[in-house]
Amino acid sequence: MANSSNIADEITKALKDYTSEVSEGLEQSKLEVANETVKILKRDSPKSNRKSTKKYGKGWARKKVSTAQVIYNRNKPSLTHLLEKGHAKRGGGRVPGNPHIKPAEKQAIEKYVKKVEKVIKG
Repeated sequence: MANSSNIADEITKALKDYTSEVSEGLEQSKLEVANETVKILKRDSPKSNRKSTKKYGKGWARKKVSTAQVIYNRNKPSLTHLLEKGHAKRGGGRVPGNPHIKPAEKQAIEKYVKKVEKVIKG
């Protein structure tokens, strides 16, 4: 009986070790991908000579919310939708969108999936 108890204890210990390694790996992967995505958004954000657009590009940041890494624009959050999707002009007509968030998001998802697979496989 003592032998089967030892085996159960060893299995439990191995599973706990694996679980903590996977958890740490996933947290590290989230952080790395979030930081890379912030760099991409800073690089690819629309640029013009207007002060507001210069601040917009520099405003990308990340923060941890619960277990997630959230990427946001701290300087000009209200511009994200307008610049990504385009908007109507005051005197009529439209300003075309400049998609820069969606491509960065897609790239981040692909990188994260690859990192998760690598972490789980060990």
